[in-house]
Amino acid sequence: MRLFHFSDRNDIEVFMPLPVETPVQRPHEQEWLNGPLVWAIDDWHQAMYLFPRDCPRVLVWPVETTTPEYLAAYKKMTSCRMVAHIELGWLDRLSHATIYRYEFAADGFKSLDDAGMWVSPSPMMPVNVERIDNMEKALSDAGVELRVLPSLTTLEPLWETSLHVSGIGLSRAKDRPITLPRPVN
Repeated sequence: MRLFHFSDRNDIEVFMPLPVETPVQRPHEQEWLNGPLVWAIDDWHQAMYLFPRDCPRVLVWPVETTTPEYLAAYKKMTSCRMVAHIELGWLDRLSHATIYRYEFAADGFKSLDDAGMWVSPSPMMPVNVERIDNMEKALSDAGVELRVLPSLTTLEPLWETSLHVSGIGLSRAKDRPITLPRPVN
């Protein structure tokens, strides 16, 4: 298993557990997720973080519980395993940004069983770091179709489907009326 953390910094020798920047309401007995942790993402889901840090985005893909109706609709709209949506205002930043993908050994991490997220309460040292200058190519190489929209609010109906929908950084979106059924970062 490969686990990653993405950053705009290239000089991190040890990742220290930190609380989330903006605590969110968590289900009972999961409040600890707002506390000091090192966060990582697994290999399959890492494409969710091939973006500049503050870039609002919505990613969509089919899962085991996706109904045949929505699976057929998804396959008609793309042949990619995942579709990522960003706002037009972020395209230039995406095209010119550099990020760094840090890789961790899986020891010491616990799966949240939620979209590939893993956490550790202990400091973690990366085993490797890789510079990524072309995020559009990295997304394509990961089997992700990038779609650029004037606003992400048009995607709100996706949360009513049986597809998996992940929204990241939506509080920084140009238009913010998206109401989500669960907390996002």
